Amino acid sequence: MEAFLVSTGIVALAEIGDKTQLLAFLLAAKFRRPLPIVAAILAATLFNHAFAAAIGTWITSLLGPDVLRWVLGISFLAMAVWILIPDKLDDDDARLAKYGVFLTTFIAFFLAEMGDKTQIATVALAAKYHSFFWVVAGTTLGMMLANVPAVYLGDRIAGRMPVTLVHRIAAAIFAVLGVATLMGMGERLGF
Repeated sequence: MEAFLVSTGIVALAEIGDKTQLLAFLLAAKFRRPLPIVAAILAATLFNHAFAAAIGTWITSLLGPDVLRWVLGISFLAMAVWILIPDKLDDDDARLAKYGVFLTTFIAFFLAEMGDKTQIATVALAAKYHSFFWVVAGTTLGMMLANVPAVYLGDRIAGRMPVTLVHRIAAAIFAVLGVATLMGMGERLGF
């Protein structure tokens, strides 16, 4: 259950102001059809995060516990720094294909999420918790918690979100996870 809760919280916070959230705002403004946009975001996130968690799970089979602890600890600390760098929507991400609302959203979200902070976080969380299902469920819920309001409320909430504060909180959580992982706190506490 810890894997689910941590994954949900970290991704929900990391996603605020992320380029995929900006993409959700853009798609909502362009198409004004929230249900197929939300369905496509869910499908793209499940596909993308399942792939990322599979890589994280696979990495744990390759590395010994000590090497894995250092790789994960340093990865979480790097994520803490990366989360503080504001995202911008690339022109390539903003180009909208002419495949209909669902397919356009699915393709745009899947491509925007490749190599994104939340995908990398999913890899690291799956490697840390050895829990493919709960990490994918948590990271997907976190994405939906951040992006569904963006789709439905759009411009009404975009300017009111304390993005810098949210990013600082997410960075602090990543930093705590990194330090705890490096110090071996998980093994000492029984997880």
